[in-house]
Amino acid sequence: MPQFDLLEKLTTIHSPTGEEWRMKQFILEYVEANKGSWHFEPQIIADGIQDAVILVFGTPRTAVFAHMDTVGFTARYANQLLPVGSPAIEQSALVCGEDTLGLISCKAETTESGHLHHDFPRAIERGTSLVYSPNYKEDPTRIKSPYLDNRLGIFIALKLAETLEHGVLVFGGGEEHGGGSAGFLARLLFEKYKISQSLICDVTWVTDGVFAGEGVAVSMRDAFIPRRSYVDRILQLAEKSAQPFQLEVEGTGGSDGSEIHIQPYPIDWCFVGAPILNPHSPVEVVDKRDVLSMLGLYKYLLQHL
Repeated sequence: MPQFDLLEKLTTIHSPTGEEWRMKQFILEYVEANKGSWHFEPQIIADGIQDAVILVFGTPRTAVFAHMDTVGFTARYANQLLPVGSPAIEQSALVCGEDTLGLISCKAETTESGHLHHDFPRAIERGTSLVYSPNYKEDPTRIKSPYLDNRLGIFIALKLAETLEHGVLVFGGGEEHGGGSAGFLARLLFEKYKISQSLICDVTWVTDGVFAGEGVAVSMRDAFIPRRSYVDRILQLAEKSAQPFQLEVEGTGGSDGSEIHIQPYPIDWCFVGAPILNPHSPVEVVDKRDVLSMLGLYKYLLQHL
């Protein structure tokens, strides 16, 4: 069982859509501090790609995409808030942030009319971002925390870096609010390294067909439909990996795969991620067995895909 101290640290980093620079800084510092103990040292690409980070190992065939941004809120006028992405709060949620006047800790609340506002005792400067307050909890079987979406994906990618010989780890942004950087990053990798295979390292939802504790989910489709022959190759490898996994079939939703899909480049993609409860809420929950199967399957896929 891996230690989850890194995951807990990742959940505390303020990085809503549009402000991924803090996570980029953390990842670069983490790589610098730890790459000496990894089996293979990567080439680091961080300049000229906005707030993204790319780690290139060996002679890569496949890229793993993990988005760095989270849902959250933007202060508007008076006590009004605008959603960043699709945060899920039923009544109120503890949120935090900082403007030029100081640190902010308050509640984000939904009015009867469906509008968002905060209860901070002063006006928050316009454009200030707020995120769920850190509240990481772990027991022998589960992890509960805000922002397992997609801190878990980043955690998996950084654990892969410890032993990865050939492959690319891509840390992008903008996924939660639409647009995202995965498209231009995939294009860069195709043009520079001829990378035509990608895996989307993210979390999905527990649904009526995908269950907690039964293994990582391999998605056959969401709002977009990946190329079936590529998905079938991944499923064949998943069977050989001995890792528990389950099939996901959805008609809505998307991921970094959506941005890769619409690029005019022949790049295949498939979503492979652990299911969580309470998505986009302050209390997302993941079963540790699903985290282990996610990490194990990614290791196997990067070796054999």
